[in-house]
Amino acid sequence: MVRRVRRLVALLAGALATGVLALGLADPAKAAPKPPPAGVDITGEGLAEPLRLRANRHPAEVVAVIDQVNFLGRAGQTTGPRKADLGPKYTIVVLSGDTPKQTYDLYPKAAGGPRVYRPAKQPDSRRTTAGWFLGRLTMSETLRSVGVPLERQFDTVSGGVGGGERVIPEHAINPARDLDEALGELQRLLLLNVAVMLTITSGLAGIALLIRRRTR
Repeated sequence: MVRRVRRLVALLAGALATGVLALGLADPAKAAPKPPPAGVDITGEGLAEPLRLRANRHPAEVVAVIDQVNFLGRAGQTTGPRKADLGPKYTIVVLSGDTPKQTYDLYPKAAGGPRVYRPAKQPDSRRTTAGWFLGRLTMSETLRSVGVPLERQFDTVSGGVGGGERVIPEHAINPARDLDEALGELQRLLLLNVAVMLTITSGLAGIALLIRRRTR
């Protein structure tokens, strides 16, 4: 009886050791293959070949490009600017692994501000509503920073007719000078208020003196 128990224990120990060895030699990559990383492809004017950005090598760039289109709503405008006012076009394709999922046309130099066009037909055979959208003012600089050959532009703010762009040169942005001008304007305003108060007080005193003389 004791020999049978010992033999059974030995068999179980051998089987367990074989299983552990097999697990140790197993290739994790073959057991659970990981999908290729997501990313974006960019084609357009000045690019001899597609600009391929992948999340494992260019995570910040991929996020920055996708941020230019991730705010779009369900429906945009049915008509966009005239073709002559659009400027250079850059098409971005958003991928999941190696599979194209979404595509957009970006116009960073369009008259009146950057524009985005979303085609109705998408790469994954899914159809959506075609439409034009106002793009982010950072579109041109974002594309330039990831490798698109665009000229560098200064910081922009919304303004002008139709919500267009107004370029502010760097030499025009001077906080110290703006503070001095604001303090000077405040000083002039205070002096003006004091002068007005003195004038009013003198007038009231004169009127009071005149009334007193007439009542005597």
